[in-house]
Amino acid sequence: MKAVGLYRYLPIDDPESFLDLDIDVPAATGRDLLVEVKAISVNPVDTKRRAPKDLVEKSPRVLGWDVAGVVKSVGPECTLFKPGDAVYYAGSIMRPGGNSEFHLVDERIAGRKPANLGFAEAAALPLTTITAWEGMFDRMGISRTGADAGKSLLIIAGAGGVGSIAIQLAKKLARLTVVASASRPESIAWVKGLGADHVVDHNQDLAPQLEALGMKEVDYIFCLNNTDRWFPAFGPIIKPLGKMCAIVSALKPVDLTPLMGKSVSLSWEFMFTRSSFKTPDMIEQHNLLDATAALIEAGTLKTTVATNLGKINAANLKRAHKQLEGGHTLGKIVLEGF
Repeated sequence: MKAVGLYRYLPIDDPESFLDLDIDVPAATGRDLLVEVKAISVNPVDTKRRAPKDLVEKSPRVLGWDVAGVVKSVGPECTLFKPGDAVYYAGSIMRPGGNSEFHLVDERIAGRKPANLGFAEAAALPLTTITAWEGMFDRMGISRTGADAGKSLLIIAGAGGVGSIAIQLAKKLARLTVVASASRPESIAWVKGLGADHVVDHNQDLAPQLEALGMKEVDYIFCLNNTDRWFPAFGPIIKPLGKMCAIVSALKPVDLTPLMGKSVSLSWEFMFTRSSFKTPDMIEQHNLLDATAALIEAGTLKTTVATNLGKINAANLKRAHKQLEGGHTLGKIVLEGF
């Protein structure tokens, strides 16, 4: 089968940073689905896993953690899907990625593809939706049925992949007042179009901008970019008993002391935790993807595709990684077909 992979971890401009390959088709066992990949999306986690380092793989490493496709065969223990079903999912970083014609995924972390979306539109959703859903509803404990309606949420990096779906979930399900950070005219327009009530410039001090909006403090903060840079600014602007969640690793120790006086809690969100450790509630990712499909079909949520770069091949994946590494991507980048 066709695949895009690497043997060495190189700068994206290197001709061998990604290679077009021909590798064996895997077989479904246990609770695995063998999925014919129709479309993929590219995420910052892909660029981090590909980042240059002194390591040479003996067999090709295939990346990619956002897939939409059709089930071709199922393992003997599968109960949720059958051949012919259209699915979408983010997969597991403990296994080969989905940048290949066929891909194995545990059925407990796959959902049924929204019926009203094409494969490329669906592939944009799984990883970011799981991250946003778990970060807000599971980690920070925000009610997804509106019990916290009217409370305030600050989203750092609102125009990115996770921010684009987090704004929608926060507005349409939780009914929060959403403040999204963005700095360029196109990103400001993007977050407003998704439903953000207010926009602040993340290149400027946050506190005076929030105060100008009549919000000296906010109930929740969802940090989707550069935890090291933003964390020191959060203590003064989070309400007493407030909750915060971050999705980007800190590169240096984080001082939690400023949060103590307000009894503020901080959670980390890593959407691969369930699949990596095979937690007892692993099937919750299947459930939330199915719930998201229903919300998409009802018109409550919409896909976050901003750029379709065409076929799934090494050249186009290099383009996608280069765009993401540039740090100014709106929504999601997708590729479709081989």
